Amino acid sequence: MKKFELPRTPAQWLEAVMNAIFFLCGILAVGCVAVITIYMFLSGLPAIGKIGPLKFLFGTEWASTASEPKYGILPFVLSSIYGTLGASLIGVPVGLLTAVFLSKAAAPGVRNVVVTAVELLSGVPSVVFGLLGMQVLVPAVAKVFGKASGACLLSAIVVLSIMILPSIVSVSVTALNAVPPEYEQGSLALGATDTETWFKISIPAARSGIAAGIVLGIGRAIGEAMAVMMVAGNSPNMPDSLFRSVTFLTTAIAKEMSYASGLQKQALFSIALVLFIFIMVINVLLNAVLKGGNKDEK
Repeated sequence: MKKFELPRTPAQWLEAVMNAIFFLCGILAVGCVAVITIYMFLSGLPAIGKIGPLKFLFGTEWASTASEPKYGILPFVLSSIYGTLGASLIGVPVGLLTAVFLSKAAAPGVRNVVVTAVELLSGVPSVVFGLLGMQVLVPAVAKVFGKASGACLLSAIVVLSIMILPSIVSVSVTALNAVPPEYEQGSLALGATDTETWFKISIPAARSGIAAGIVLGIGRAIGEAMAVMMVAGNSPNMPDSLFRSVTFLTTAIAKEMSYASGLQKQALFSIALVLFIFIMVINVLLNAVLKGGNKDEK
């Protein structure tokens, strides 16, 4: 067993103090996650028990203020899933192709301008995206598709796809820039074109970082409330059409929490618990992807 020794020099004392600070910060971070998890389960489970897990998770009607309240969140869950999937189908290819362009093909001047624009886009508040969507996108959707209102699932998907771009582009560019140049040089030496090298060598080599960027973007899409609330219509309908006014999990909580009480407030905490578990599952999948990529690289 190693004998404990007190630091003797100022440098050793400084190192010991910094190690203690880092350890406490790590414990604090883990403790915060544990406290949040415990609080979410303690706050969210009672309403699920009172309403019934099947009625709560698979019920198709939400009428929390009716004389006979109904607390079915399936429309919210499906709207969140469809909205996130739709935003990913648009944002992921655009973000990945933009990252490849910036990392491998863009001239330095163009790269600086686009990178600056992406960084500025990442700093734009959610309410600004929502305001622009409400004033520009919603009327455009109504006019183009001949609908009475453009506040619908499609508008939410378009806004979310724009909002997730900065996360995907920034992280993917960093991952692509970290690919050893020898990989690409070897591919080019064997006769592959630049495009073949980028898509068959560089992207697979940077898959862990790219996956991290994609999951960060998806996490923002799932957790977004303000912008979605301003463009989605906020009606508790089943998302059976792109032009249906819908409510996401996040907006369901945001629009009712200020006046909720009793079982209604408990049900909103249960919605937050479902959202929390959904995000935790995504984080677990991210860790699995990253560990799998590291094993392959070894």
